[in-house]
Amino acid sequence: MENNLIETCSSLIKNATNIVVLTGAGISTESGIKDFRSRTGVYQRAPEYILSLEYFYKCPLEFYQFAIDNLYHPDAAPNIGHEILAKWERQGKVSHIVTQNIDGIHQKAGSKNVIEFHGTMKTASCMNCGSSYTTEEMVNRLETLDEFYVCDQCETQHKRERFIKPDVVLFGDTGKWFTVEGFNKILHTIEEADCLLVLGTSLKVTPFSTFPQYRRKSTPLIIINIGDTPYDMDYNTFVIPESIGKSLSLLDEHLRT
Repeated sequence: MENNLIETCSSLIKNATNIVVLTGAGISTESGIKDFRSRTGVYQRAPEYILSLEYFYKCPLEFYQFAIDNLYHPDAAPNIGHEILAKWERQGKVSHIVTQNIDGIHQKAGSKNVIEFHGTMKTASCMNCGSSYTTEEMVNRLETLDEFYVCDQCETQHKRERFIKPDVVLFGDTGKWFTVEGFNKILHTIEEADCLLVLGTSLKVTPFSTFPQYRRKSTPLIIINIGDTPYDMDYNTFVIPESIGKSLSLLDEHLRT
């Protein structure tokens, strides 16, 4: 890793007071969680369709079995990358984390201002009344009830209307951040940033991939990702093609010296 690149990026971070961080699967893989599209990713076990809203309604039992086995990681622990981001937030440098991840590890590490753009696998909600269930409850229901995915707190008699869906954004689905209000809040947050830090994402899945376009030209973009992104050659952009834990540790060390 080029030392002058680390020095440049650490200087940018040191002078920043409103860093917005965009994170993808790459930061979670360093905690032992599989990504989706690599050669060892989740989609090697099943096609993307299994995580669609259509498949959820069609085969709720099979959907839940796959989701719990592959997307639910209650014992996954934060890695050094998560911990450094949480520390930088406490120090007043990082203002927000916008993540594609649904594992909740940023919060486990102590980060407070986390926007879970694709939702969370920690909870599930009735599609009719909105009653909330923890995923642990859903696991217990699956083991004890035939129609565990049907909310028993609703008055409507139509079972399909009261299916309990994990609070993640599926294909063909929308989440609270996909609303005009939610999207505009994220864009405003990025526009206000004085440094944009991208970690562990190829920035090729829309609409998340569009977010760096909304930073000010004067706002530096630091990308730490093993693999290319569409923004690597952009103006005022600095690319570190290394692991997140190693890179953030070096940057943090430079901040302390």
